[in-house]
Amino acid sequence: MAKVKHESSWYPLEPGESVLDALLRQGVSVPNACRAGACQSCLMRAVAGPVPEAAQAGLKETLRAQGYFLACTCRPPEGTVLEVTGAEALRVPARIATLTPLSPSVLRVRLETDSPLSYRAGQYLSLIRSDGLTRSYSLASLPREDALELHVRLLSGGAMSGWLAHDARPGDRLQVQGPVGSCFYVPGRPEQPLLLAGTGTGLAPLYGIVRDALEAGHAGPIWLFHGARTPEGLYLTDALRALAEQHPQLHYRPCVLEGGTRDVAEGALDVLIRAECPRPVGWRAWLCGDGPLVLSLRKKLFLAGLSLKELHVDAFLPSVPLAQRLPDAGAR
Repeated sequence: MAKVKHESSWYPLEPGESVLDALLRQGVSVPNACRAGACQSCLMRAVAGPVPEAAQAGLKETLRAQGYFLACTCRPPEGTVLEVTGAEALRVPARIATLTPLSPSVLRVRLETDSPLSYRAGQYLSLIRSDGLTRSYSLASLPREDALELHVRLLSGGAMSGWLAHDARPGDRLQVQGPVGSCFYVPGRPEQPLLLAGTGTGLAPLYGIVRDALEAGHAGPIWLFHGARTPEGLYLTDALRALAEQHPQLHYRPCVLEGGTRDVAEGALDVLIRAECPRPVGWRAWLCGDGPLVLSLRKKLFLAGLSLKELHVDAFLPSVPLAQRLPDAGAR
């Protein structure tokens, strides 16, 4: 039987059980959200004992060298003795600056950190409440701005989103951990056509990426598609239309599955993209939002000629609490 020491106590692991599941099962509070190795909110550090290589997949080399691993994907072999600590050293204290509704289902949360956070627009971070509740959200802000901006989808029964919408107040303290993710703009090819597509709060990273590209002087055509089921699911439409008016290379296309209007196209996101951008050979693309949808769109764009190395995908995953409660907007 494998066992793990955490805060001076030893905890046994069942065969094939992850460190995260074992600790949660035995009443230990460990920050976590997706439990799929994506959000990295369950990072822990091994101070003694071997860590399976798979538990460090996707981590920066600097973190691997320090012994950090993902508790949700760490399944030590039988007989392993592992001593671990949390990832408190990687967290940055922060406070809520403002809470602003962007639509009936999306809340803009702006945070001010006690110390500077180095990130790229479009990456995501983990938001950690004082009781350990953790969810991951994409960054819609630019590094030069004085606050971190998150777009939180409000769901009935959502633990973090419900708290932010109904109980949190400006000035409330929490922590952030990150950033994570490779969905961000890299300068160097200013004439290359860009395609950005997302659903729901998948707009958050795209909003940061498109503004970053424009500020970097990107001159090639930029196509931004934002999809929702109905017009009520869209947000920041006025701001994005104004941005497109200021930058003629930016083409903003809001779309819905039902209830389209003169200014909002109606139809499936992939169909509308194919109509406007039929042959994206040589383009660069970012796809963010609902997991199955963006992964399907990634395949279709690849078949249409877009190189896989130019396709950057941030597929949002639902948070999965141990007791299988209602999913939150935890994976943004």
